[in-house]
Amino acid sequence: MARDEPAPFTRQLRVYAHRGHTVVELRGEIDILAAAEIGPALDRATGGPGVRVVIDLRQVEFFDCSGLRLLYRARARVRDGGGQLHLVCTHPLTLRVFRVTGLTRLLPAHPTLDAALARSEAASGSV
Repeated sequence: MARDEPAPFTRQLRVYAHRGHTVVELRGEIDILAAAEIGPALDRATGGPGVRVVIDLRQVEFFDCSGLRLLYRARARVRDGGGQLHLVCTHPLTLRVFRVTGLTRLLPAHPTLDAALARSEAASGSV
């Protein structure tokens, strides 16, 4: 995320920098309408080379296949750029959707932002 670029903040989305990572915090209902709003901001956060991104879903109440498409796309963009992507999620139904669809094998969920950042720092050798 560029320093002079304001952090997007909408009803479903907040983007901010934290400990060298871009945190994309989603909230509320992530459905096809929300995905249309979230997609461009998530693309900006995941589009650069070597980006370090955490997607935080702790405040999400509903998550459908549109949200899954956003996560799969974000994962592919970050992977293609040689970056890191971590997921924070604690909602049992959302976690169940991730298990059923196989997303947990590709993008394991962490219970807290600190846990996700610790995993990122361990992977980069900075712990």
